[in-house]
Amino acid sequence: MMKNDRYIDNTEVIEKNLKYVHEKHEDIYKAYKEYGKLVHTKGGPLDEKTRWLIKIAISTACEYPYALTTHIKKAQMAGCSREEIEHAMLLVAPSAGFPKMMKGLLNLRQVFDGE
Repeated sequence: MMKNDRYIDNTEVIEKNLKYVHEKHEDIYKAYKEYGKLVHTKGGPLDEKTRWLIKIAISTACEYPYALTTHIKKAQMAGCSREEIEHAMLLVAPSAGFPKMMKGLLNLRQVFDGE
């Protein structure tokens, strides 16, 4: 995947639901999407890499694998290394729990190694 390519290939599992929300609640979905962009880009002074690492930690702590996969791929595109991404996940263990961190690492390995 090229660094400037912003398309992230999400799994089929969420694509159907996303399509449903987009079709049935188009205005709400558009507002939500725009809100997310504004918070990410204009919400404060954090650089892009840091923002993605925070999102990785949050997705890991929430155990939301689909968002986590997307955030890992976007973090890579923003220039985050595997080691930086893994560090963000390791930081989850003391606050949110070791099992959540372990699930996140499984997801990381799937993205990087296809395991």
